[in-house]
Amino acid sequence: MSFLRRAVALLVVVVAWSMPAGAAPKAALWDIWAAHDPASGIIVDHAAWDRFLGQYVRPGSDGINRVAYGAVTPEGKANLDGYIDMLASVPVHSLSRAEQLPFWVNLYNALTVRVVLEHYPVASIRDIDISPGFFADGPWGKTLVTVEGKALSLDDIEHRILRPVWRDPRIHYVVNCASIGCPNLQPYAMTAGNAEAFLEEAAIAFINHPRGVRIEEGKLYVSSIYDWFEADFGGTDAGVIAHLRDYAKGELAASLPEVKQIEGDSYDWRLNGTALP
Repeated sequence: MSFLRRAVALLVVVVAWSMPAGAAPKAALWDIWAAHDPASGIIVDHAAWDRFLGQYVRPGSDGINRVAYGAVTPEGKANLDGYIDMLASVPVHSLSRAEQLPFWVNLYNALTVRVVLEHYPVASIRDIDISPGFFADGPWGKTLVTVEGKALSLDDIEHRILRPVWRDPRIHYVVNCASIGCPNLQPYAMTAGNAEAFLEEAAIAFINHPRGVRIEEGKLYVSSIYDWFEADFGGTDAGVIAHLRDYAKGELAASLPEVKQIEGDSYDWRLNGTALP
């Protein structure tokens, strides 16, 4: 292979892992993160993250939770840094699988909030172009934390750990990309004790909100999440629709049995922030 062809092949690999969800990587397990200790009694303390969320996440009357990035105090930022540093020191392989799920979900969301704060004000997280690669967009491919000696990006956590280890489509409802179109960042932390309810409530809330799913004149329109990650929702329109039926309520639940295909998808990349103070 010529030098030019090798360079192009390398560029393709870098871009594939650095692009935002619009060109989402496939779930590809990073084997070292599959280990866990079923007998472990270690409990990770997420109280600092819970306090941060309770203070700065503002549920809106429109059903969309927004983060008051502009109101975060120096003390709030320091507490967020301290929480992330604490997580980075946790021996993840020594945790039970039940403790690992909130560990990775909360770490992903805390890192996302921190990277926005570091570049705030911005109109969209996609304006934070710090990922490697000439055509990179957003922060997802940038190394943001080191855990057990391994440098990790947001893409690593989502696509190489959370998705392939748990193989649960509800993961997409609890990792937040700081955008209006994303499922809500909740005003409280996930824990091993509330994880199942957390996943279920997040799925119900997003699917029954117009930015997640809506039917207009008998046609089904969905969030682009169901296009980008179709493989996680059954791999076909029929698979996605079957998933939606499991969580749909009210008029949406009544209408979905008549729908056979998805008409279109959309996503709002505007920052999920409140107005500047």
